[in-house]
Amino acid sequence: MDYLVQLASDPAAWIALVTLVAMEVVLGIDNLVFISILTNKLPADQRSRGRRIGIGLALILRLGLLSTVAVIVQLTTPILTVFGQGFSWRDLILIAGGLFLVWKATKEIHHNVDPHPGADMFESGKVTISFSAAIVQILMLDLVFSIDSIITAVGMTEHIPIMVIAVIVAVLTMLLAADPLARFIEANPTVVMLALGFLIMIGMTLIAEGFGAHVPKGYIYAAMAFSAAVEGLNMMSRRAKGRTGGTRH
Repeated sequence: MDYLVQLASDPAAWIALVTLVAMEVVLGIDNLVFISILTNKLPADQRSRGRRIGIGLALILRLGLLSTVAVIVQLTTPILTVFGQGFSWRDLILIAGGLFLVWKATKEIHHNVDPHPGADMFESGKVTISFSAAIVQILMLDLVFSIDSIITAVGMTEHIPIMVIAVIVAVLTMLLAADPLARFIEANPTVVMLALGFLIMIGMTLIAEGFGAHVPKGYIYAAMAFSAAVEGLNMMSRRAKGRTGGTRH
């Protein structure tokens, strides 16, 4: 109790908390976009439940990983070397998660541009997936994003209570934004393609990080924000043309 009181009276702790909350919310956007796109392929009556379960699993994974901080820190220790490049468990997890994200987003783009795909590497062109398949895929990416999130938190502060609060706030923000974001993506087909492009970029970033190439997150999110702003202008333009019947006077 004395430790918590002392922590609460420390201005540096509050600065760390605000910074870490902002960082965790930003990192959660990647996770949320994937969950939104994937659950939109479920039957309508299962989508909201799928999103809640997916985000709930993200919270459980993050809090579970926080309880094993000593183990998480060791994940950054190289366990093998290939052609002079050392790889840790974190690197291998990021590479595997990035490859899965790129494959999944590419598959979705394929089905969006070709509504009647034949028998190919992407198999059938089903527009829906089973509830259990969606949860398994969400769980896989939750694990990747959770490990990245917790390692970021460990690097920013040594106080576990601050990490716990930041994670809970970030996940609650995801929970509040999940349904509106999913509905917005579903109602705007061009946004779906943009979001899938974001997922490919995020996947490539994870792969690069796994191979030791640090990619500043600020550049990634600035590119995403710029692309989203351009798409917003396109949407405004389409609405304006719709109101005028597509003609100019």
